[in-house]
Amino acid sequence: MRILIVEDKQSMAATLRRLLHEQAYTVEAVRTCEEARDALCETDYDLVILDLGLPDGDGLTLLREWRSARFETPVLILSARDAVHDRVSGLNLGADDYLAKPFNTDELLARVRALMRRQSSNKTTHLTHGNLALDLATRSAAVGGREVELTAREFALLELFLVNRGRLMPKSLICEKVWDSRYDVDSNLLEVYIWKLRNKLEPLLGGPLIKTVRGVGYRLA
Repeated sequence: MRILIVEDKQSMAATLRRLLHEQAYTVEAVRTCEEARDALCETDYDLVILDLGLPDGDGLTLLREWRSARFETPVLILSARDAVHDRVSGLNLGADDYLAKPFNTDELLARVRALMRRQSSNKTTHLTHGNLALDLATRSAAVGGREVELTAREFALLELFLVNRGRLMPKSLICEKVWDSRYDVDSNLLEVYIWKLRNKLEPLLGGPLIKTVRGVGYRLA
């Protein structure tokens, strides 16, 4: 599941990315209102975590624009503005939740999970490819009804391939989506995870799962 972070402070954005990546969410981070508008035009997100004090505008103005345009994706405001009138304004403008900084990590993750559960009732939570099935709500995988144990990173990688079935995925894009882009992910690490997925799933599928396009990247077979 995809989360967009709209946060101009790099240290805070990095902390949020790390926390959410550890829960196997696919995370993008932008710093400005303009970048947030562009990101939402290009990608379908399951949740937006929105700061209010942005370099080129107020997050509340951005939220008002989204709701006026019937943009229904859940929005969690995460802001240093902790006065009652700030929280009331955010919720009245259409935010689904409001959490003040500094925040407790466990509380943030609990609120994210609650919003994701609410969103999942209106969205498809299953991805399939042949007799391979992913349940995004329970973060589980199965082949022909037989559950296959995957790590959080393996699950995130497989989800990326199933969402982008038929699309050639460059190595750099896969690393950006599955790993925190603050780090320079060695392509050998990606190859290890591709090997792990193939090793776990291809014997059960009875055929290839991921095709290597030499010098470019990978795609679902």
